[in-house]
Amino acid sequence: MFSIDQIKIAHSKVESGADFPAYIHAIKALGVAGYETWVKDSHTDYFAANDFSISSGPMYADLSISNTAQPLQFQAYLKLHQEGGSDYYTFCQHCAETGVEKWVVSLEGMTCTYYDKAGNVVLEEKIPG
Repeated sequence: MFSIDQIKIAHSKVESGADFPAYIHAIKALGVAGYETWVKDSHTDYFAANDFSISSGPMYADLSISNTAQPLQFQAYLKLHQEGGSDYYTFCQHCAETGVEKWVVSLEGMTCTYYDKAGNVVLEEKIPG
C-alpha cells in the first residue's frame, strides 16, 4: 500500500489548484481510492481497497470554520484557486471563511465534494481528465 511520504511527494508538485488534476492522477496510481481533508488543520484521511486507511498530520494551526456556508463566495474562491490565483493555505482560509468544513474526494467517481459543518453539500464537482 501507499505511504504518507509517497503522498507528500505527489503533493509537493502542487503549486495551485491548477495542478490538482495531475495530483489526483498521481495518488490514484499509488492506490488511493479516496480521501477526506479537514479544513480546520488540513489533516487528511486516505482510503484504499481492503479497508486500508492512513492519516496525515495537521499542516497548520486550527482555522475557525464559519457556521454559515456561503456557496457563491466559495465558488468564486475555488475558481480563483483552480486558475492558479491562490496557494493552498489561502484556499483553506477561504474555505473556512465561507463555511466549508471538509472536502471528500472519490477517485472512483472522480468527484470532489465540499461540505459545511452540518454535513450539507456546498458544492460537488467532477475532477477533470
